[in-house]
Amino acid sequence: MNPNFTWDDLQFFLAVARTGQLSTAARRLRTSHATVSRRIDRLEFALKVKLFERNPRGYVLTTMGQRFVETAERIERETEQLQLDISDGMTAQRGVVRLSTLEGFGNFFLADRLSDFVGRYPNISLELVAIQQIMSLSRKEADVAVALAAPKAGPYHSEVLTPYTLHVYGARSYLAGHPLIRTRNDLGSHRFAGYIDDMIFTPGLDYLGELQPGLRAHFQSSSILTQLKAVRQGLGLCVLPHFMAKDEPDLEIVLPDEIALQRTYWLICHRDLIGMPRVKALRDFLVDSVAANRGCFLREILSAPAGSRRALEHQ
Repeated sequence: MNPNFTWDDLQFFLAVARTGQLSTAARRLRTSHATVSRRIDRLEFALKVKLFERNPRGYVLTTMGQRFVETAERIERETEQLQLDISDGMTAQRGVVRLSTLEGFGNFFLADRLSDFVGRYPNISLELVAIQQIMSLSRKEADVAVALAAPKAGPYHSEVLTPYTLHVYGARSYLAGHPLIRTRNDLGSHRFAGYIDDMIFTPGLDYLGELQPGLRAHFQSSSILTQLKAVRQGLGLCVLPHFMAKDEPDLEIVLPDEIALQRTYWLICHRDLIGMPRVKALRDFLVDSVAANRGCFLREILSAPAGSRRALEHQ
């Protein structure tokens, strides 16, 4: 390695390569925009090669920069493995790890267990990105992702995290004041809350077409949290995951023995990152947490509370 730069310089390089922005890289490295810029300039001067093209939209890797990423990532993996080999394990499990996940899983399952993660891995800083659109693993915008589908190709490690069930829910007040729902065909006469049609980024979120062809949402939102609030307020029915709605006292499952959709959460990361101690720590934590709470994700159709069925039968 050129003696005029250090491993720290490579960390700055990788942060900019993965984010494309000095400001974003600075936040990840817990430093300033100016420091990142200075380190990149120093590295390019030491190597006597241009690694990035600067433009108003950010930093774009040059051809040489793309080749250098492979070398820097190999050094990164070997450095972290060396730290793990010579430490007690806990010391090596440090740094920042970013998880990209769908809003429902992030806010209604994982957020309640953040203290467990901190207790197990006190030296790891977790960045939880819980938005509708999963961030790009190929551009290293995130280290780990929880998604509804595994990539069909590419350098990724993918595994099933858990299947989960979804049902049609309505507020008791709404169900009491609207026509009785005896069969799936009756759903067409009811209002629904759902996703915005042209913003559904994965087929796994297209619930209404699966319930009944041509069924459309009267209230649409890109946020599952907003949809949940809409159904609480009696704006209509909504398809919700069991783990999100099971503890909502004002909501009731519609046709519990007839309608149960199923989806699967996948745990995905780039193969280059799977061996990193902080990434492995997050993976282990997610797998263990989901396994310990498997019952909250899956609801057997025959286990529907009798009270839910009677409430619909006697409207």
